[in-house]
Amino acid sequence: MSGRFYITTPIYYPSDKLHIGHTYCTVATDAIARYHRLKGEEVLFLTGTDEHGQKIEDKAREAGVTPKEFVDRIVEGERGVKDLWKLMDISNDRFIRTTDGYHVSAIQKIFKQMYDSGDIYKGTYKGKYCKPCESFWTESQLKDGCCPDCGRPVQDAEEEAYFFRLSKYADRIRHLLEDTDFLEPRSRVHEMVNNFIKPGLEDLCVSRTSFTWGIPVDFDPGHVVYVWVDALSNYITALGYDNDQYHDFDRFWPADVHIVGKEIVRFHSIIWPAMLMSLGLPLPKKVFGHGWLLLDGGKMSKSKGNVVDPYILAEMFGVDALRFFLLRTFPFGSDGNFSNEALINTINVDLANDLGNLVSRTTAMVGKYFGGQLPAGCGATGEERELAAACAAPGGAVPFLTAAEPEKFDAELIALAAGLRGRYEQAMDQYAPHRALDEVFQVIQRANKYIDENAPWVLAKDMEANGARLAHVMYDLLEATRICGVLLTPFMPGSMDRLFAQIGAPADCRTWESAGTWGALADTAAVTKGDNLFPRIDLDKALAQLEAAEAEARKAALPAVEVEPQLTEPVDFDTFCKSDFRVVKVKDCQSVKKSNKLLRFTLDDGTGTDRQILSGIAMWYKPEELIGKTLVAIVNLPPRKMMGLESNGMLISAVHTEHGEEKLHLIMVDDAIPAGAKLC
Repeated sequence: MSGRFYITTPIYYPSDKLHIGHTYCTVATDAIARYHRLKGEEVLFLTGTDEHGQKIEDKAREAGVTPKEFVDRIVEGERGVKDLWKLMDISNDRFIRTTDGYHVSAIQKIFKQMYDSGDIYKGTYKGKYCKPCESFWTESQLKDGCCPDCGRPVQDAEEEAYFFRLSKYADRIRHLLEDTDFLEPRSRVHEMVNNFIKPGLEDLCVSRTSFTWGIPVDFDPGHVVYVWVDALSNYITALGYDNDQYHDFDRFWPADVHIVGKEIVRFHSIIWPAMLMSLGLPLPKKVFGHGWLLLDGGKMSKSKGNVVDPYILAEMFGVDALRFFLLRTFPFGSDGNFSNEALINTINVDLANDLGNLVSRTTAMVGKYFGGQLPAGCGATGEERELAAACAAPGGAVPFLTAAEPEKFDAELIALAAGLRGRYEQAMDQYAPHRALDEVFQVIQRANKYIDENAPWVLAKDMEANGARLAHVMYDLLEATRICGVLLTPFMPGSMDRLFAQIGAPADCRTWESAGTWGALADTAAVTKGDNLFPRIDLDKALAQLEAAEAEARKAALPAVEVEPQLTEPVDFDTFCKSDFRVVKVKDCQSVKKSNKLLRFTLDDGTGTDRQILSGIAMWYKPEELIGKTLVAIVNLPPRKMMGLESNGMLISAVHTEHGEEKLHLIMVDDAIPAGAKLC
């Protein structure tokens, strides 16, 4: 098979804390790209980083570096984006950065072309803006007053801007979504039409003047090109559109598929095709919007503190096992709940018990009964090849088998394995890698059953009578394993190289063509008993190790903090002892009306009479969070009036500065300490 296949992931917004969720889309795209290469197609797999915007500019300022220095560190530095893709064995053919010079100049030409055609015009933007998502929203699109994508608060924004006439293309976009298979899964179509098309597409803000870190609009230097024109156009600039860096546009465009997360489906299925329509360019053949990896019911997010470090997981369990888990466990297109327990159980059940045991048992038996090499003449018979060819043919199905045992066992295994490639291909072409893996593991499980049905250890008791039969059983097991190994290669490339070495499968038995042929393995195949491909994992021990490793990683990642300098003026000891520090229990805590700072505490100080203390900590704590807590207070300060209320004492807290922002933590002590206990 020959042909060209252009596949992309979205270009990632540089994050200084990459988690396993970041790898999901790219690992899936990599497996699909490897599948098409396995079929003999010329593949171009593109990924990269989206590096402009206000958020980057702000973070760089906080870090005391230029925006370019900031993104260089995250993309090219240790444990940066490129390091992570290398760790996860990502086989991208091209990597684009939106700060690349050829992309910058191409974007300026694209912007000018749409402006000259009348599709971009100048106006004033006034509305709601989500800084983390870099998205503009109308009031009606907000969810509980917050960004509908990330759930964070939005801010009012007003500035001069250029707009793209997105509304002009509303009818064409609706037809594209509703009447073609451009966007999948189909559930995404309903979301886009109901949430964005039916309410009315508004023209899109495509330039900004409130920050400078972006591609300048060359005919109006006060403006920078906004993220969606800049970022989305990477799919064509990386092929050489409007630049001389590459010359692949005519060969690979339109893209066969953009694989994207569901949070950016709107931009890829509405804004991007409208931009291409404006430019007079063909549309990509498909956009596929996959779901999220969820942790504890919510999307993984650095800001939520629920990230999972892929480096720790890969080091403990292996990259291939991690890749396999991501694509085996979660239906591609739906959300999936990630847990370390699920990861370990998947490795143990599918990889250690099913695949690992099949390889280990088969190679061990060939070594034990035949000295590591099967005898000539034990391979596929003519009848078996005919059965396999019938099952492998388009539309072929496993026939109803009436043969007597043990030939029936042979025929059932052969029929299932011979038709595997066709079923696998159908699933992969429908962007369902989880279904493709399910098909493979049905054959692996059938092969393990085949061992028990034939009981080689019983046959081996009389080699003179049963030696030929035993050799044929071993051959069938090796051949079924080989076919499964070929089709698992896009998912676990390194491990399948080891598998092929152990079962004695040369290069010509590792091809797409050979995966559709029963009997490709030589009947004199020589096996090598190697280490277990996937050792079984002790669940409790591994979970404890993960918890310790992740705790250590979190500790190492803690930002440097600034603390108040220590006072050098000595305090007389007797004076210090006059301060009465007591343990207090929070009975109630309320906000103080007309104050943004004060909280009013009702405290049990051990005297039997409630004590009231006011504390200016409302920006750090919600009142309901503090009820029932055990705190420390100085109780012999003179009373003072605050907002008309009397405060009798002061709660003790610790203060430091982090990234220029003051942080406060109330001193909380063991709840077992009784109210009124004196600190000394």
